[in-house]
Amino acid sequence: MLLRPQLAKIPSRGSLFRNSIAKTSQSISVARKAGDEVSNIFRHQNRALAYVRTPGSSPGVVFLGGFRSDMEGTKARCLELWAKREGRAFLRFDYSGHGASSGEFSELGIGDWAADTAAIINEMTEGPQILVGSSMGGWISLLLARAIPESVLGLVTIAAAPDFTEDKLWAGFDESQKSTLEAKGVVEVPSAYDETPYPISRTLIEQGRQNLVLQKLLSLPFPVRILHGTNDTDVDISVAYRLLDHAKCEDMRLIAVKGADHRFSDPECLKLIIQTIEEVIARSDR
Repeated sequence: MLLRPQLAKIPSRGSLFRNSIAKTSQSISVARKAGDEVSNIFRHQNRALAYVRTPGSSPGVVFLGGFRSDMEGTKARCLELWAKREGRAFLRFDYSGHGASSGEFSELGIGDWAADTAAIINEMTEGPQILVGSSMGGWISLLLARAIPESVLGLVTIAAAPDFTEDKLWAGFDESQKSTLEAKGVVEVPSAYDETPYPISRTLIEQGRQNLVLQKLLSLPFPVRILHGTNDTDVDISVAYRLLDHAKCEDMRLIAVKGADHRFSDPECLKLIIQTIEEVIARSDR
């Protein structure tokens, strides 16, 4: 798969593709354990990204995980089982600073993780892909769709959190937290998913500001499905409606699931995700 040459020329540290994707990327078969499978290591920009690739038919499906999540989550593994059953190509991976990949989380941001995603898709897939983005992965999938639309055949977002670093984190900080962030470069916030607080860095906030998608033109020239739960307390469903209103897309639908929370991982939600991916694949063939 080829990317537009100009994407590799963006010089800003926080911009989407801050350095050449192909320059230092390579894949090796050195193994790390990922659940009951062996993950490969893809090297990009001096970072080692863990991934598991399932061979199969095109178009392939790529799962993009959430903030502080990893490729061993319920949705990623469920989709992998579906892909194997259907003979569909599938890729799951960990962003740098996440899961089994290298990198210090507090030194990275959305621009780095989008670059990770673009690089691994470029090297590890064939032809345009169906992107399935969960939470922060929804934001990253929108960044890729805007930057390299020729590499995207369709998009499914799950509890997508576009621009959350600005609209939720920074907007929710009090003056003391903002002062701490400016002075120390990091502030810790409690998490509903982890006993230890999350470190929110100045890098995360600054890179987020450089990669906002809801304040600029967002053209999505392929089928898009937005899945969101009405009981999502982490990313309010109003964000999904805002995305629906903002994006320029001829085939875009929002599916609201009453009672579903941010995890969107109970059996009915997982079934809906698979059905939605199959619908996007079918419509992308038209």
